[in-house]
Amino acid sequence: MKEAIITKIKNKDFKIAIVGMGYVGLPLALRFNSVGFEVIGIDIDDSKVAKLNNCESYIKHISKKDVEGAIKTNKFFASTDFSLVRKCDAIIICVPTPLDDKLEPDLSYVRHTRDKILQHVKKGQLVSLESTTYPGTTEEEFEAVLKDKGFNIGQDFFIVYSPEREDPANQKFSTDTIPKVCGGITKECRDIGAAMYSAAIDKIVLVESAKVAEMTKLLENIHRAVNIGLVNEMKIIASKMDIDIFDVIDAAATKPFGFTPYYPGPGLGGHCIPIDPFYLSWKSKQIGIDAEFIELSGKVNRKMPLYVVNNIIDIMKKMNMSMEKSKILLLGMAYKKNVDDMRESPSLEILKQLERQGLSVDYSDPFINKFENLRKYQHQKESISVTVNNLKKYDITVLLTDHDQFNYDLIFKHSNIIIDTRGKFRKDNKRIFSS
Repeated sequence: MKEAIITKIKNKDFKIAIVGMGYVGLPLALRFNSVGFEVIGIDIDDSKVAKLNNCESYIKHISKKDVEGAIKTNKFFASTDFSLVRKCDAIIICVPTPLDDKLEPDLSYVRHTRDKILQHVKKGQLVSLESTTYPGTTEEEFEAVLKDKGFNIGQDFFIVYSPEREDPANQKFSTDTIPKVCGGITKECRDIGAAMYSAAIDKIVLVESAKVAEMTKLLENIHRAVNIGLVNEMKIIASKMDIDIFDVIDAAATKPFGFTPYYPGPGLGGHCIPIDPFYLSWKSKQIGIDAEFIELSGKVNRKMPLYVVNNIIDIMKKMNMSMEKSKILLLGMAYKKNVDDMRESPSLEILKQLERQGLSVDYSDPFINKFENLRKYQHQKESISVTVNNLKKYDITVLLTDHDQFNYDLIFKHSNIIIDTRGKFRKDNKRIFSS
């Protein structure tokens, strides 16, 4: 059966369902379609499905032209109907894996998707999980239940874990050029998964098991989280000592070996880096190990929004500014520069905490015209244009996300007070405060 499936992949006679048409699933669907595969995009969000079928994009870095091109091939469409997976040879799962209120893994989206597709799976299919999760998830949540349904994994049904590595707005790497890690429940599973992905992605990195692939994804993101946590804590210490941490980083980065520059900010955002340390620390506790170092980095990064808020309030008190009358403008709601993604953005928590203090707060973001409903944040706000008149209206302008589209000269010249969390305004000026 394995060789027959691989032959179907080579002949592009292989239909793929991708569940989750977000920042991971949609680019992957468009990539597979662009190299000749028939793809069905499945999502529970009716509005996303309607937009895709109407040749519209809801993600900034994916153009309407890209979606329209895929629809016009007659080999791509979107649907909310999970029964369509029965017509497919592969099912790729790209759904969220957030944390719950106790900072423990929330696999409800993965389990809901699994239960939906279990009603329609058949022999000869491949399931690939791409959602970031702890080691053992693929075996525990998919292998076990599929065995219970009578499938022989590696013989008549195939399961792999292949973590997403999307980096929205990255100009150097795209879906097809980012190496793809792939590990299977069995070698036969891995071989089929690798054959599928290699048809659309330049380089496949094979690992021994799904667990290795799951841990690889966590290591990649925890590496960043730990180092950003370190530099965020260094920023707090440096600030108390009246040292510009950005000057320190610039100087350290001149060392040609043994140092990689990471930069502080108002906290961590995005779907992976703020979450992954807690996924591994939770799993570690299940096997009797306290991941103290990893957990600490997560805690440091999660407290940064409150550090920024307290800094703003301290500056206001030192300058005898009225909490009731002062107006604050936040620059940037996205979790990182040049994207329209607000998931886990520290800007959201900062806005929430400032409003809890009774402050009047608005925001400006060139990529987010108005707030969408998120799991933890609901705001009825629209983006304010960065103009001379608007800047002068606000007592404090806080830079949270350093989008390239912001006119920094204009902001510097016409803001009353600037609080900079990104090191963009490196000038000795009484109106500028680092945070």
